[in-house]
Amino acid sequence: MNRKDLTQGNLSLHLIRLALPLMLGNILQQMYNTIASLVVNRYAGELEYAATGVSSSVMNLFLFLVIGACTGISVLFSQEYGAGDLSAFRRQHFISLVFGLGATALISICAILLLPQLLDLIQTPEELFGYTRVYLTIVLASLPAAFLYNLYNALLRSVGSTNAALGVLTLSVALNLVLSLLFVAKLGMGIAGAAWATAIAQTFSAAACFLYLRKTHPALIFTREDCRMDRELLTRTAHFSFVTAMHQSGLYLGKLMVQGAVNSMGTALISAYTTTTRIEGFVNSAGDSCAAATSVLVAQNLGAKREDRVEEAYHKSMRINAFLGVLCTAILYCFAPQTTAWLLGSSSGIAFDNAVSYLRLVALFYVLCYTGNFFVGYLDGIGRVTLPLIGACSHISMRAILSWLWIGTMGLDAVALATGIGWVWCNFFWWVCCRYLRKKEKTSI
Repeated sequence: MNRKDLTQGNLSLHLIRLALPLMLGNILQQMYNTIASLVVNRYAGELEYAATGVSSSVMNLFLFLVIGACTGISVLFSQEYGAGDLSAFRRQHFISLVFGLGATALISICAILLLPQLLDLIQTPEELFGYTRVYLTIVLASLPAAFLYNLYNALLRSVGSTNAALGVLTLSVALNLVLSLLFVAKLGMGIAGAAWATAIAQTFSAAACFLYLRKTHPALIFTREDCRMDRELLTRTAHFSFVTAMHQSGLYLGKLMVQGAVNSMGTALISAYTTTTRIEGFVNSAGDSCAAATSVLVAQNLGAKREDRVEEAYHKSMRINAFLGVLCTAILYCFAPQTTAWLLGSSSGIAFDNAVSYLRLVALFYVLCYTGNFFVGYLDGIGRVTLPLIGACSHISMRAILSWLWIGTMGLDAVALATGIGWVWCNFFWWVCCRYLRKKEKTSI
């Protein structure tokens, strides 16, 4: 079985080896929505392109609820693996699968039923309403498949095996591209075709991940003896998954509120914000990946009671994230016009000007986005999952309020400035928390 013991060896190399496949996977994950937007923009039209932007804000709210829950579960997997307790690992697998899949199916049904009210709540323009509802109904129905992929991705990640999920995702994105071109460009299905391509590709990725796990990692799959209720484990799983799910979905709930502010300004700004969201998704990939790698690295060593390596991981991961943040700041600022023109399909106009201005302003704060991701990964890894939730909720509340207050006079720059101010606050809050917890740990030793 291809596993990596992260409690021994060079921490920096472990972090890089974990983060690189995750980063490539995150970039490929962004391709799902980007492919849909590009194909729809080229072959369906401006209204349906704008509708994919509105749809993404709603879809990500539910998708990151699932991803967030799996993030919390991955911490528990990592701690159990670090402690060498594979029996608890398998019971964790069973409980996470059964209760997680049931909860995801319930969320999917409720989301579809409440979709019209939700689209009204975020002030979806009338001309986009029908397109958006069609797209979201199809994609939300495939949410259980997204849960299964992310659960098995989290499981493999927790034992240091990150390449398998990357391979599956590569095939899935290729399938999504082929189906998008077939359904939208050839068959003329419009935005519904892009949604079906995404749903089919997600289902494929879930099935492929499970088959890979069953063939190559049989020791991690629960047996009949493991299929029993464990109240303590269920309670712990529910706590971790709920808190991390609230953290991730809270970020996108705030983005949904920001989307409402953008929607009130008309189709041009919606198209601009759709474009910047796609670009930021790629730029954020490295930071999100390093956060996930830090969480696994810290959790395994904490499970093995290697407090010295946990402390070392704190410093090395912080430095790597800060360096990547500076690098991404420079790239985002310098190439804002080119990337905007590529995605938007135009190098002039209101949408183009607002998108470029937004990207260059938000780029000035991007190092704080990356250091913030580090703090989240570290705090998740040591089991303090509530602290990232508190910081994220305060950040997104600040971001939404300031965006609504300023967008009428500043345009899309209001969202960029509000985002940067939120990152400043989050970094300060999490730094204080980490400093206190590390000092307390050293005192107890």
